[in-house]
Parts: sequence; structure tokens; C-alpha cells
Amino acid sequence: MSKEKVTFYLPTRKGSERVINKNTKPFAGIEGGLVENKIRQLLETRLVDEIIFSSNDDICISVAEKYKDSRLKIIERPTELCLSSTNLQDLICYVPTITDADHILWGHVTTPLCGAEQYDDAIRLYLDKLNDGIDSLVGVTELRNFLLDKDGKLINNNTDVLWPRTQDLEPLYPINHTMFLAKRSVYLEQKNRIGRNPLLYIMDEVHSFDIDWPTDFIIAEIMYENLYKNK
Repeated sequence: MSKEKVTFYLPTRKGSERVINKNTKPFAGIEGGLVENKIRQLLETRLVDEIIFSSNDDICISVAEKYKDSRLKIIERPTELCLSSTNLQDLICYVPTITDADHILWGHVTTPLCGAEQYDDAIRLYLDKLNDGIDSLVGVTELRNFLLDKDGKLINNNTDVLWPRTQDLEPLYPINHTMFLAKRSVYLEQKNRIGRNPLLYIMDEVHSFDIDWPTDFIIAEIMYENLYKNK
């Protein structure tokens, strides 16, 4: 397995619009919320060499500062890269300017059930597959259901059967936002966090659960407590 450096890029910003104080409000008994949970998870990883916490939020930064670990680096992000109107590609181009890592894993605090085990497994698989020609890995879930286009036509049936079994439908793979892992060169040359030949890292719906709305926060707490605290 490659010994090249892997950095985890973890961004947050002020002004959550759908869930107020989403990143730092207490979560499942964790006082520092989603930020504290994710930093704890990352510090438990074995294959992440560097963790860059990137934020313009003083409260988020104060939570991160509680953890004294040589792998954790806190870098205040420029305001222009923390706006709701910020172009994602501008942020993508910024990331390789703050790390010299060979590989960059981009993740979010809003996927609280994706932990060290999932990150290490994905990194291990990615590094093992580099010689096969992949240049990136992206976390996805598998979707097998009847999907219609705007004209009401089924778009994912590659069989001759009018109503096939759902398991026989062509699968689609929604990105779940748990992880985007790519070579540094992908960021620099393609200005992207997914390369031209990505490996799909298929995850279950529990570990890939993403918090976007207030009800998601409540559901995630229940799932987290059942998965990690009620063993």
C-alpha cells in the first residue's frame, strides 16, 4: 500500500440557513455537536495523516481547539470562500493551496454516522486500486427504484419487461456527501474533487445519512444513539 500522505479536508462556515447552529448545537449528548463528533471520529482513523479544519466560524473553531493533536490543523478560511453564494469550484481550487498532501479526502460534519471505520476502509480500497487506473473515490448509495423522466417515461429499465423486479433495474448512484477522495493532481489540473476515473464507494443508507433539514437532525440523533450508544 502507498505511503503517500492523505489529508482530510473538513469545512464548516457561519450561517446555517436550514438548521440554526447546525454544526455546534448539542448532538446526541455531544456538547460540541457535529463538529466535535466528526473531529473525534477523524482522530480515531489510522490512515488519515493530516486533518485540516477549515472555517470562518469562531464557535466551530473553539470546539476544534479543544483537541490537541499533531494531525489536526485549524485554518481560518477567507470570508469570500464562506458565503452561501461562493462558487464550489473556487473552494475546490483553494484546498490544495493549504496542504501538500498527495491525496485529499473531503468530508462534512453533517454525515455524523460515517466514522473512522468507513474512512479507513475507503482510503485502503482507494490506495489499493490506484494501480488499476482510478484517480478518485466518491461515497455513494445504490438506488434501485422506478424513476421517471419529465415525460413520465421510465429511465432506468434496461430489460424487455414492462415492469421488471426492482433488483433488475439499472442501478443509479446518488452521491451521499460522506467523502470525496482524490489525487492532489485532480484538484490542480482538473479543478475538481472527483476525477475522470472515480471508484464508487457504495455505502448503506445508515452510515451515509446526511443532515440537511431540521427533521434530519432529529433522525440522525436517534440513529446515532442506537448505532453507537445503545450497544
